[in-house]
This record gives sequence, C-alpha cells and structure tokens, in this order.
Amino acid sequence: MRTFKRTILAFALAAIPVAGPGFGFDGAPVNPQDTALPVVAPQPGTAALKRAATPVTPTDLPNSSVMSLAEAGHPVAQWKLGKMYAEGDGVAQDDMRAFEYFSRIANAHAEDSPSAPQASIVANAFVALGRYYLSGIPNSKIKPDTERAREMFSYAASYFGNADAQYDLARLYLKTPDASRDDFRYGARWLGLAAQKGQHQAQALLGQMLFNGDRVPPQRARGLMWLALARDSATADEAWIKDGYNRAMAKASEDDRAMALQMLEHWVQGRRD
Repeated sequence: MRTFKRTILAFALAAIPVAGPGFGFDGAPVNPQDTALPVVAPQPGTAALKRAATPVTPTDLPNSSVMSLAEAGHPVAQWKLGKMYAEGDGVAQDDMRAFEYFSRIANAHAEDSPSAPQASIVANAFVALGRYYLSGIPNSKIKPDTERAREMFSYAASYFGNADAQYDLARLYLKTPDASRDDFRYGARWLGLAAQKGQHQAQALLGQMLFNGDRVPPQRARGLMWLALARDSATADEAWIKDGYNRAMAKASEDDRAMALQMLEHWVQGRRD
C-alpha cells in the first residue's frame, strides 16, 4: 500500500489503498451494478476485435527466453515485449512491433474472465491499442481512428473494469467538440468511476471540473479533495496536475479547505474499513 503525505494547508493525507465502494461523478456512493454502465455501443464481439496482425519476428532481444515465451503465446511475455518496443527499452523503439504484440494479446484473450490472472494485462493491451488508434503510427497502416480507439477503451472499461480505459473513454466523451448532453453524462460517469479506483489523472480532471464548475454545479471542496489526491500520485512530468492543485488552493476559501479536509478524512476512513 502506497502512503501519501501531502499538505493542504494544515492537514496531511494518510495512506490510501486502491479498492473501495463505488462512487459517482461527484464522489457519492452508487449502486455497484452501475459499474456496468449502458453508455457505449454493444461490446465488439470476438470477430470485431480479432483483426489479423502482421507476423512479428523480433531480433536482438536482450532475453531470448522472453521472446520464446511470447512466440508461444504467453501473454505476460507478449506484454513485456510490447512495452519494450513501445518504450525503446533494450531494443530499438518500434511502435508497429509494439502494436502487433498488443494485438496478439487482445486477439487471443478478449474473452478471458475479468477475474483471470492475466486479465489486467489483457485490459492494458486494449488500452495501449486504443491509444495507438487515437494518434496513429506514422508510416504504417495504423491511421488515426477515433471510433476504433473508442471500441478498444469501451471494451477494457466495460468488460475488464480497467481504470485507465475508463479515464481515456471519459476524455473521448468530454473532449468531443460537439459533445451532446448524453456525451457529457457518459463521460462524467466514466471519469467518476476511474477516479474512485485511484486513477490519478481522472481524479485531477474531475477535481478541476468540480472546483471550477465546468459544465457542472461547482463543488469546490470536493474538487479540492480530488485534486489533493491526484497531486499525491502525479509524476514529475505531470505539471498540469500540480498546477491545477496549486491554482485551486490559491482560490479556495478557508471553508473550502476545512470541508475538503473532512472529505479526505472520510475517504481515507472508508478505504481502511
């Protein structure tokens, strides 16, 4: 369990585990059955997800046993190789090879049980594919395809309950230029689910929206709570999260800060129970 210690004026955050009861967009409890939200098109069937990938023949890998396991269909090894190629970790960076390894995982394991040992890897593979479809891969057959990205995120978010997928899906709904009221409602719900699971980017975006009253009635104290939680998990290159927290702190009243403290204490206590 990771321990968070950040100060909002005169108080500090205590340890916050990841699991807990469901919360809605504003952090209020919701029916656990609501996690299977009818907010996306029907999940793509196996045929729709299993698009053939170009055979991969990796070379110059630092660990031949990983390559052998990957070629034998081991999802953990395939994920490791996909990440290596995506990040250029020990091999020449190659997004197309990474895409192909992630595709192998998705093709072979789309219908695995969400409780299977490899479920998180399968869900992460769908998220990785969705992000490739969002941006495309230069000089390849993978072109930007928002709808295909939405399918990938929707499947991982709905079937596997993956928090990163829920956040990415929420952003697709919320950032659509001509977003409808339903789009915003769907996006807000997915954002709330991801934030409740501890996805810190979702917590930051949710906190900003609530604090600033961005298309929702302002809830400054609750927004400050989410921003404080997000700030604890932000990486060094996520200045937007830390900046958002600092701006909110500068604008918050003493009452906002006091109420945020109460909400944080309630949150921490709820995660410990």
